[in-house]
Amino acid sequence: MNTIIIVYHSGSGHTEAQAKAVAEGATRGGAQATLIPVAQAQERLEEFNAADAIIFGAPTYMGSVSGDFKKFMDGSGGVWYEQKWEGKIAAGFTNSGNLSGDKVNSLVQMAIFAAQHGMHWVSLGYRGSGDNGARDDEQNLNRLGVWLGAAAQSGREDKEPAKADLATARLLGERVAKVTLQMKK
Repeated sequence: MNTIIIVYHSGSGHTEAQAKAVAEGATRGGAQATLIPVAQAQERLEEFNAADAIIFGAPTYMGSVSGDFKKFMDGSGGVWYEQKWEGKIAAGFTNSGNLSGDKVNSLVQMAIFAAQHGMHWVSLGYRGSGDNGARDDEQNLNRLGVWLGAAAQSGREDKEPAKADLATARLLGERVAKVTLQMKK
């Protein structure tokens, strides 16, 4: 069975809800998914090293990943030096309060981080609902039109991201599970 680590930071619970949805999708895709908050990442690096795939998740603050997630990235220098994640599958997801909120910049940051570790980045692989003429609303997968990873939008008063954004996160988890299986073959 494929093993997928989902490492994330969540300041207000929105990104954690997204991480749980990614894990549900990965499980639906036939993988064993483990959620690891960034606060626990350094003490659990052996789990990362043993995993087949790592999915990164962080809120987008001020056009970038959160400081706590950046600290995790910066703290991976020893892993990078030994190339312990080389050849693993990687993907990412993010959430912000605005519809755009410069989420793509956070996903680019994660993709470059994965590339520096020698990982294979997996995109969302799903066209935005606008591509098929549908109105972009909370009922449509990839309603925000982000292809590099899963993106979500949550206001401060929201308990979790929009339902369509959580469904998009599940889609990403399932896709990573399937791509990981293909790569192992």
